[in-house]
Amino acid sequence: MQIHNLTLDYFRNYLHLEAAFDPSVNVIYGDNAQGKTNLLEAIAYLSGVSHRSRYDRELIQFGVDRAFLRGEVESRERSFVLEAELHRGRGRTLKSNGVRLKSAAELSGIFQSVLFCPEDLTLIRAGAAERRRFLDECICQLRPRYAQALSEYKRLQEHKTRILRDSEDKPSLLDALDEFSLGMAKAGAVLIHYRAHFIRRLQETAPAIHADFSGSRETLSLRYETVSTVTDPMAPPREILPALLAHQEAHRAAEIASRTCLTGPHKDDLAVELSGQCARTYASQGQTRTAALSLKLSAREIFQADTGEYPVLLLDDVLSELDKRRQEFVLNRIRGGQTFITCCEDDRLSSLLKGKVFHIRGGAIV
Repeated sequence: MQIHNLTLDYFRNYLHLEAAFDPSVNVIYGDNAQGKTNLLEAIAYLSGVSHRSRYDRELIQFGVDRAFLRGEVESRERSFVLEAELHRGRGRTLKSNGVRLKSAAELSGIFQSVLFCPEDLTLIRAGAAERRRFLDECICQLRPRYAQALSEYKRLQEHKTRILRDSEDKPSLLDALDEFSLGMAKAGAVLIHYRAHFIRRLQETAPAIHADFSGSRETLSLRYETVSTVTDPMAPPREILPALLAHQEAHRAAEIASRTCLTGPHKDDLAVELSGQCARTYASQGQTRTAALSLKLSAREIFQADTGEYPVLLLDDVLSELDKRRQEFVLNRIRGGQTFITCCEDDRLSSLLKGKVFHIRGGAIV
């Protein structure tokens, strides 16, 4: 799987960009705030993932009303032209080979990427929401049914939250509460099922990667934490559903009193431990970076096992905080598949890796 070339118009700080990429390694260097990360973000966007912005309007250059992305990609021995037109004030338009797509999930079904950036330290140190986001981004690219269930769950959660919030002034709204709770439980059972299976695969791959990365000085362990009544999260969704409904019913009065959704997979967490201790609480800066990167590299291995191809790997300033031994581990581990690496200076990387080098300055290749 690879992206052959990319065209951008008015995306972030790129007025216009046309670039053709190497099928193996692409080193992107330049000073800070010149557009290196924006280039990786554009590639990730064409895989259906937007990691730095909640709204498309944040991706559009100031002073204009639209932005455009176009990439020629190769996936499963087929060629695709993926396009995204972003608008300020109305919905985006996504296309594959000229055919309009309904959602970003369809992009993910064609082209996949795994991104590591400095912000991913929050994957270990921040609250559960960051780890759920990691799971969602990975599973959405592999399982279209999961992406549909996640979208439906979020829609229903928003409606249910509105009902609970406004019910004090309009008690009649509670008549619809059970309907939305049932819908959330149905979609939530799908989320839990797929999350459990993906985490099991992380448990099978990430500890070995982390052991190599840390020189076997630390052991990484992962645990899925979900709704307490769900005793077997890997069971089929139809078997998980009654457990979710029971948990909802037990918390119904508390939800009405607090006017918020208290139960469901929107509270899930991926617990990460290093040598038996909670990584979120006790991990150092270096341990945090190593654990986060191990999870991302593990996801890359899972993608390859599922699709037969490595996803495009996007490494944003990943080497700057690593010692020489860990840098060499990363560079050896990423061989195979197409990789993009950003850095401030290209000297060492270009000598270690054979590929193409891009110098970015002011939103342009120089």
